Amino acid sequence: SDGSVRGSERFGYDGRDFISFELGSKSFTSADDVAEITRRHWEEKGTVAEGWENYLKHVCPEWLQKYVGYG
Repeated sequence: SDGSVRGSERFGYDGRDFISFELGSKSFTSADDVAEITRRHWEEKGTVAEGWENYLKHVCPEWLQKYVGYG
């Protein structure tokens, strides 16, 4: 492995897709008009994508290594 990290985070509501975050593009994709409101709010805030980027690049890999180590 070259140590690179790829990933995404997906959110659903009431059994349907709502919004997702793609690490590679550092962007949100809304599933419908209602989710578009959330996407705009998160992008205007400016820190939500940074938080998910940190989570996916650092926290998830650390936890994965930890739990794989448990066998």
